[in-house]
Parts: sequence; structure tokens; C-alpha cells
Amino acid sequence: MDKDSILDEIFSNDPLGLLNVKPKKSNARTADERLLANFQEINDFVKNNSKEPEPNPSNISEYQLYSRLKSLREDLEKVELLKLHDTYNLLPDVAINQVNESQGEYNKPKEINSIEDLFGDDSLNILGGDDAGLFDFKHTPKDYERAHADFIARRKTCKDFGKYEQLLKDVQKDLAEGKRKLIDFKQDNLQEMAFYVHNGVLFYLEKINISHKEHYKEDGTRVREDGRTRCIFENGTESNMLKRSVEKILYANGRVVTENIDKVNEGFLESFSTITEEDEEAGYIYVLMSKSTDERISAIQELFKVGYSKTDVEERIKNAEKEPTYLMAPVRIKGAWKCFNMNPQKLEQLLHNFFGNSCLEIDVFDEKGKRHTPREWFIAPFEVIEQAIELIINGKIVKYRYDEENGVIVLR
Repeated sequence: MDKDSILDEIFSNDPLGLLNVKPKKSNARTADERLLANFQEINDFVKNNSKEPEPNPSNISEYQLYSRLKSLREDLEKVELLKLHDTYNLLPDVAINQVNESQGEYNKPKEINSIEDLFGDDSLNILGGDDAGLFDFKHTPKDYERAHADFIARRKTCKDFGKYEQLLKDVQKDLAEGKRKLIDFKQDNLQEMAFYVHNGVLFYLEKINISHKEHYKEDGTRVREDGRTRCIFENGTESNMLKRSVEKILYANGRVVTENIDKVNEGFLESFSTITEEDEEAGYIYVLMSKSTDERISAIQELFKVGYSKTDVEERIKNAEKEPTYLMAPVRIKGAWKCFNMNPQKLEQLLHNFFGNSCLEIDVFDEKGKRHTPREWFIAPFEVIEQAIELIINGKIVKYRYDEENGVIVLR
């Protein structure tokens, strides 16, 4: 058999039809199909939202549908083609002769003068069918007013940065030398004239102008306190972010800068530098360390007793190993301050309240086997206790609290 006969035999002997090749059907939609699909998206929006699409700047998908509908209403030929599918009467009533009379107008190129024209003149559906989610901005604020506020709050050049530059440099130096610390930010702990770090950038919160006090709406919804701030950043910029916005960014990725320990101690010394013979001696405030061999006590770092004595501290503690208040063990004096013109018992009580959350919880037994629970031992760094004493003396203690987790004093 020749070659042609062999091929004829092969093609004629195909009982399963394997060699029958059907022409491939194109998946491309016609212009009318695209037009109908685009209009159906508008119908679906009205069905789901019970309203026509509006020019919403914070929702590009809705803005696109609004522009598309506006363009369709102006195209009499497309109106006629889509009228049978106009479920919600979105299109105007147009007679067929109106279409024919205006046919020449719609064959002219459409001028593009605005963003609405751009979205509406999408004959090739380049901006439609956003299967990839190009216009699905999941992280764009839904509230246009909030988005507008965030835009206004963007950082700008600080014109009087010279007033703050050295201050910010000094804080950076304090951090490098260990005189200040960075601690975690806690909600509702934002304070004026304090330093913070966000994304590694130091800034000074100079002012908080409260414009909305915390209150509740009639439906019980809580509206938190808020207002504009003035934040000066070390890179020479400033921002007037809302107070709530500052709290959110610090809570998410920020730290608080603590007070300079040296300056607090200097203030303490200044408080006693003007004592004269006319001043009345009132007693001693002291800080002690325990020499106990009890593992429950010796294993605790930075454990101190804060107390008051009318007599000399050395005299007061000479029988410490026999007294439950000293944990039935010898003690060593870490620090002692003679007080003048004040009530030392009140000072002692204020210190106990201030460090109350870090109070030692332990039971000890006296020589007769009676159980006691001393309440004057606290877990806190000695320098922090010194700061607290100074803050009480100068009357500023009400503005601060002790952060027992980080072992530092912070603004309330």
C-alpha cells in the first residue's frame, strides 16, 4: 500500500472517534455580553445595598459603579440594549427613533475631563471585572471622616524644632547610658511632656488638647476621650495626631521612656539642702535588706523593707532576728533619711500604698510559733524607692505609679 492508502486506512478505522477534532470554542465574551455583565454588577449592588451606587471617595468599587451607571444613562444606544434587564428602573425611558437620531453623536470620541469620565468610558472593560481584587482595599478606612483626619495628621516639618532638638538628643544619651529605660506602653497611659518611641523613632508629646470627653450615647455606645496632640519627632517633623491614634500606634509597636533617675535623685538632695537648726526633726525613713537564710527570702532579688523609726535606725534594728517585722533575721541598712517638718508615719504609709502591688506575700513564725504576715517588704529596685520618696516629698507622687512588671516609675 502506498502512503496515502495507509493514512486513509488509519483515519477510516477510528471507532472511538479519537481523531475527530472539534473546533475550540472561544471563551471571549462579545461586546454585548460584556455590557450586560457590567450592568448586572450595578443591579447586584442595588439588590445588596438597597440604593444606587454613589460617588463614595473611600470605596473605589462603589465609585466605579456610580461612574459606570452615569455613563450608561448618557448613552441612548446602550440604554436601549439594556432596558430589558433594568430590574430596578435605573435607566431612562428612550424611544428607538431617539437612538437613531442621535447615533452620530455617540460615534464621536468621548472627551475625558474628570475621573468620572475615565471610569465611565470603559468600553473594553479594562476597569471592570476586578477578579484579582485590584480595587478591593481591605485596609482602607471605611469611615471617610477618619481617613480625612488621618490625612490631616500626617507629619510635617517642625518649624521650631530648635527648641526641642537638644532635649531629644539628651534623652537618647540618657537611654544609651542607662539613666532612662524603655518599657511597654499600656492603654490609657498617655501623658503630656513625656517621651515615647514608635518604630524606633523617639518623639516628645508636648500637648494634648482634649476636644471630646468620654461619654455614652443614648444607645449605650461608649465614646472615648479624644483630641489633637502635638508630637515632636527626633527627625525634625511634627504631627497633630488624635490622642486615640497615638495610643493605638504605641500599643501596637511603641515604648515609653522612663524618667531620668539622676535628675530625680538631684531633686531629692535639693529638698534637704536648706535644712536649718529651726527645722523640727521628726524621725527617720529607712530602707533595709534582709540577711535571712530562708530560701523563700534569699532567692528574691531587690527585696527591701521600707519603714519609719523615731530613734536612730541602728538602734531600732539591733534585735531584728527576734522580730517578725524583720522576717526573724538580721538586716542591713541600705538607706536612711532624717525627716523634718513632716509626718514620717504618713510618708511611710504613702510608700506602702505606692508599692502595694509588689508587696511580699510570706508568713513567718515568731519564737512562740505564732504566725505573722509582714506588710512592709517590697520587691522594687532601691533607686526606684529613692525616686518614690522624693516624689512624695515634692508632692508629685499623685502623677505617677509603680510599674511592677518593669520595675520603674511611670506617669499615670
